[in-house]
Amino acid sequence: MATRRRTPCGHRPDDRHDPTTGTARSAREVVPSALWDKQVGLLMRDHPYDSVMAARVPGQGYAYLLTAMRHRGEGLGLAPSTLVDVGVHTVILDTVRYFELRERFNGGHYLHHVPEVDFKDDGSVPRTADLLAADGWEVGLPLWADAAKCGPCHPCHPAVTPTDPAR
Repeated sequence: MATRRRTPCGHRPDDRHDPTTGTARSAREVVPSALWDKQVGLLMRDHPYDSVMAARVPGQGYAYLLTAMRHRGEGLGLAPSTLVDVGVHTVILDTVRYFELRERFNGGHYLHHVPEVDFKDDGSVPRTADLLAADGWEVGLPLWADAAKCGPCHPCHPAVTPTDPAR
């Protein structure tokens, strides 16, 4: 039986991604065009991004969130880079669409996003980018380049609330 290669972080690429061909999923595959265009427009309105950068940032934000949802409860300590965090905020600030996303990809479970004031230097950002790639997402490495400072957010974790005790 052939052993599947592991990424530098030790994760095995899943069946949806073929590391030998470089085939990777894009967030554009799961985000409706009208929503994508709206979020790119919001980024261009609110940040000094051209259309290319404004399209890259939410793509990595979605890939991060969907990876965190897929690995919910595994305690992996995932964290976005500073730029990817902008994409995460773009996604979650549209609360109606974010709730639809969690219904579709996270079984209705809520995934909290907890910003921190201080940056960490624990390797969580490069490990997160590595896991995104292992899960088959396109990874725009330049958007993860501030990994030396590491994530401005507490690792995403599932909500545990009185109305949602098992999550």
